[in-house]
Amino acid sequence: MSVQERKERDRAARERLILATARELAEQQGWDAVTTRRLAERIEYSQPVLYSHFRGKREIIGAVALEGATEMAAALRAASRAADGPRARVTSLARAYLDFAEHNPAVYDAMFQLDGGLAFAKEDTPEPLKDAFAALLESLGEVAGDGVHPGLFTEVFWAALHGLATLARAGRLPPEDTDRRMELLVDRLAMV
Repeated sequence: MSVQERKERDRAARERLILATARELAEQQGWDAVTTRRLAERIEYSQPVLYSHFRGKREIIGAVALEGATEMAAALRAASRAADGPRARVTSLARAYLDFAEHNPAVYDAMFQLDGGLAFAKEDTPEPLKDAFAALLESLGEVAGDGVHPGLFTEVFWAALHGLATLARAGRLPPEDTDRRMELLVDRLAMV
């Protein structure tokens, strides 16, 4: 291995450490607890080393959002593949989405609530974000209905899922009705 390859490997490892530490801290104490000073202390590198990877917290949030989008896309696809038939796929997809939001609250916030400097629904939208949307579209497009644009239908369904996830996390919806909400969403919106 050349010196350059070793430097690149070490740099990539440091970057993974920074992001993993930021995620861990955010999941434990919230994003307000994630500061460059605190991260530098936890990873045992100086702040200038941290800044050589990310210009600040906003870029760290963006990087966590991209990781989260990749993870969410994989979870959505796995849930859809495991189900048989359009109704089961949509139900499984919706459940996987809400489970992801519940079990990864800080990552979900990085993806959809915080400013990570990422463009959504634009030409320069990063590929992981496009792929997460595509993972939704793959199952939802087939149930959009005649004359309904599959992308628009997916946006509306996604908005409903996001609303449910956000309201549930805020304690605004009684948890005992989660399954009934899912049934309504699938039956009324997807009509499968």
